Amino acid sequence: MKLANAETMPTSAKLGLLGSLYFSQGLPFGFFTQALPVMLRKQGHSLEEIGLLSLLAAPWALKFVWAPAADRYWWPRIGRRRSWILPLQLLSVLTLGVLALGPAAASVPLLMAAVLLLNLLAATQDISTDGLAVDILAPHERGLANGLQVAGYRVGMIVGGGVLLILFERLGSVGVFSCMALLTAAASVPVLLAHEPPQSATPEPKTSHSLHFLRRPGALRLLILVATYKAGDAFATGMLRPFLADSGFTLEDVGWLLGTVGFVCGLVGALWGGSLVNRIGRRTALLVFGLLQSLTVAGYSWIAFAKPGRHAIYALCGIEHLAGGMATAALFTCMMDWCSKETSATDYTVQASAVVIATGLASAVAGFSAGALGYPAHFALAAALALGSLVAVARCFPTKEQAAHLCAARVEGSCA
Repeated sequence: MKLANAETMPTSAKLGLLGSLYFSQGLPFGFFTQALPVMLRKQGHSLEEIGLLSLLAAPWALKFVWAPAADRYWWPRIGRRRSWILPLQLLSVLTLGVLALGPAAASVPLLMAAVLLLNLLAATQDISTDGLAVDILAPHERGLANGLQVAGYRVGMIVGGGVLLILFERLGSVGVFSCMALLTAAASVPVLLAHEPPQSATPEPKTSHSLHFLRRPGALRLLILVATYKAGDAFATGMLRPFLADSGFTLEDVGWLLGTVGFVCGLVGALWGGSLVNRIGRRTALLVFGLLQSLTVAGYSWIAFAKPGRHAIYALCGIEHLAGGMATAALFTCMMDWCSKETSATDYTVQASAVVIATGLASAVAGFSAGALGYPAHFALAAALALGSLVAVARCFPTKEQAAHLCAARVEGSCA
């Protein structure tokens, strides 16, 4: 499998390779984001403390700091992207293996430290994986590929946050973390078998540092768009799990509702949204999918106020995840369009970090909002924020000429 020869590499091979890597990122993250908030809430921790758990995802927000290293340095015998991806996958397997030994998983501080480390490893792996995606995908493949990116990540979250959460009481922490370690190792096989042609290290580009992105014409408008687009949704979902715990849902209930039903709907939404991006256009997709996202977030306010039966909660969660998956696939496709191939890992990472910083901050303050306003008003405020993000899309989305100029200003050449 020749990663560098994108023209001759079958689309199915590209999708399979990328899907396995995104799956391995979502697997542990799904477990920690689904189980920990519910477990801590049942142990009596406050909404404010649970909201601050999102700060453990700080490596995802700060990865732009070390992203240029993935574009500059690699071992030619292994390949530009595999030089980073393979060691990071191995370290993730080892970390999960240590958790499977037992004592670390039984201590909340040690478990938090492990979550932080796994986020650091996954965020760094994601830099090279995103760079690999930009390198090997043709423009007409990006919509479907970004749908698969979101879908692969959500499949990992379904397994880690749904299946393993449901089985947690039967398997225990040793069994769950052992399963995650084995699945992460299995997901590493496709990239292990792939072979990048030998490359000579190239001189460091004069503009290959993250902050240079901010000096590109119109870059600030792009970052406003990508940062605000998912913030309202994150502000809502940051308190969804504590809300379900306070509503009487057990760990197994949450596993079925969010970790399985919700993420399956999100997977379908990602694939569906990714397939529609090329047909209806990038800007239209962002507007339409963003509107659906804000309307479904508003539904959480109604649920918190009216307290309907569980069937209504299942239906709304499924629809919200469907809309969220469509919106995310559209956003990631646009972000990929705004990258240059010479520094694809850095360009994409700067945009992705803006998304993570915005959504992380939104999740972190969500507990204070829910604690002060109550769940119905909190979810209503989140819906208003989600709806407001469409203004940023309408005002900040670049034309084709502007996008080409943005990439040309980054390095000599055109957009990928």
